[in-house]
Amino acid sequence: MDPVVNIDEKIGKTVGRRKIKDSLVYGLGLQKSLARIREEAGFPRFPKGVFKFRSFEEADAWMMHYMTRPRS
Repeated sequence: MDPVVNIDEKIGKTVGRRKIKDSLVYGLGLQKSLARIREEAGFPRFPKGVFKFRSFEEADAWMMHYMTRPRS
């Protein structure tokens, strides 16, 4: 059986290199973007607290109600 990869073959050229971003800078930018989205919404998207539901369907209906409510 022939090998799938020729180990003796040299790699001739690297086409591109991946530039690794600084995770701290990336995270801070993401946090600023989310803060701006919250400010534009004008109100918290969901009420704070712990909620118990009898079923997943009830939880989904509650979540859809708060996600689709109009801005006041």
